[in-house]
Amino acid sequence: MTARPAAVAFADIVGYSILMATEERRTHARWMALLRTLIQPVTTVHCGRVVDLRGDGVLAEFATAADALRWALELQRAMLDRNRTAAETPHIVLRIGLHVGEVLAQDRNIFGDAVNIAARLQEQAQPGGIALSQPVLDQADASLAKAVAGARDLGLLELKNIARPIRIHAIDTYAQRVALPLPRPSPHALPSIAVLPLHNLGGDPADDYLADGVVEDIVVSLAALRELFVIARTSTLVFRGAEPDPRQLGRALGVRYVLMGSIRRRGEGLRISVQLCETQGGGTLWGDRIDTGAEQLFEVQDAIVRRVVAGIAPNVRSAELARAMRQRPESFTAYDHTLKALAGIHSLFRDVFDQARDHLAAAMTEDPDFAMPVAWAARWHGLRVGQGWSPDPAQDAKAASALAQRAIELDPQNAMALATYGHLRSYLFHDCASGRPYLDQALEACPNSAMAWVLSGANLAYLGRGAEAVRHAEQGLQLAPFDQGRAYQYSFLAIAHYAQGSYEESLKWARLSVSENPFYTSVRRSVIVALAGLGRLEEARAEAARLLELEPDFRLGIYARVRLPYEQVALRQRCMEHLRAAGLPE
Repeated sequence: MTARPAAVAFADIVGYSILMATEERRTHARWMALLRTLIQPVTTVHCGRVVDLRGDGVLAEFATAADALRWALELQRAMLDRNRTAAETPHIVLRIGLHVGEVLAQDRNIFGDAVNIAARLQEQAQPGGIALSQPVLDQADASLAKAVAGARDLGLLELKNIARPIRIHAIDTYAQRVALPLPRPSPHALPSIAVLPLHNLGGDPADDYLADGVVEDIVVSLAALRELFVIARTSTLVFRGAEPDPRQLGRALGVRYVLMGSIRRRGEGLRISVQLCETQGGGTLWGDRIDTGAEQLFEVQDAIVRRVVAGIAPNVRSAELARAMRQRPESFTAYDHTLKALAGIHSLFRDVFDQARDHLAAAMTEDPDFAMPVAWAARWHGLRVGQGWSPDPAQDAKAASALAQRAIELDPQNAMALATYGHLRSYLFHDCASGRPYLDQALEACPNSAMAWVLSGANLAYLGRGAEAVRHAEQGLQLAPFDQGRAYQYSFLAIAHYAQGSYEESLKWARLSVSENPFYTSVRRSVIVALAGLGRLEEARAEAARLLELEPDFRLGIYARVRLPYEQVALRQRCMEHLRAAGLPE
């Protein structure tokens, strides 16, 4: 392995998982055609090379930052021209990140901090836009002066899994609006609502946590009401920073109402503006602007929830409304730590995942009566076992169980805590019967909890009730169609289909989960058993080799004793036979 300086480019398809989930074959064919007819030729013209072709993106290397920037500008211009004239929709749109630094090269691959930074930079770009680090801007030559003159300085930003803040600039010359594919019509008849991310007018990235916390509290309170069908908060994050028409949102998310607004810090206080819109005609039902001190924020959130409910479900009884209001932390610090922990948990990068436990511990210390971080700490220990990272699975199982019970004691109606405990009883203690009542209680407490539905589906799959498992998992996916944690959702749907014997469907959802997070080892076992079930043993063995790269200590005997979730004897035997057929070590 050798070190050398390089300019690194990372291009990623906007909304890839949504496109694949709705139009898998057509999306794949169009992406392969773009790679062949546009991306690879443009890369060659600008003296670069494509290092890695991924399902949802491209990693490319260039000799200079100027070459990489010229490549990115020409590619985004060509993509915009194609989409303007293309009759086929939805359009494929790219985000591009550029960084320059030292890379480690081995064979044709490159690795290192520069590659990781480029991958994270693309997340900061607008659809059709380019995000570049300060060194790339500094090394742009005179021929690029006009292109970089309009670059927006986004400031020093902390990027996920990057140790130091990076100064980032954005070029939006060829930015595009993205039209998401329409989901299947919802079968429910309840009034449905989506709450969009609050637009942070102050511009300070540190306030994004605060804005997300406000929306999270509103969504959880609304979701606990049986009279409403509420889209999960994480499914609306794709609209952050956009100003979409309410009618477009209604079609994209399948809802009848949307709540949108903004937040601005004013000295020590806050200004929150919200409006509730109906999506059929795009009209505003009501709007409100509230100036408040930070210490009064939770009262403001309660007032917003009451206003929304009054406009959508006027027959909701006041007693039900009071019960639905979630318990709230007494300080922003506990909230802040919890939100940061969730980002680490969903990433499944080992170091960041471990740090998430520290954030949860800090949140619990700051506010011992706040159930949310306690429930997520229980989930953290369960995931640690599932990933094969636990040095003592029995001790982690014990800690997870105690934390979940503590969360239920703090808030008996907390669907997250109830569902987590029910899942832990099923998964870590192999006692699906004792876990089932807690999952039922979670669904009763919050019928709009995507996680409760998905984990309920897992429990049913472990019991061998495949058809019911699929229905529950699909309901969870419908409630959170664009969730940031959809790697978990897809994996449980894969498990449900495997339990039903639908190996082709199981493989489809397992691979979607891998595309969302390749570090989620649990779902790689689902890929293996589905392939083995289909008789595709050569592919199953190749996947088994990839699993062992991520989890080199994996052994079938230990897995059967500690982590094999299926309780039904026939399912356990079938799963182990498929794992053995793939050549995994005993």
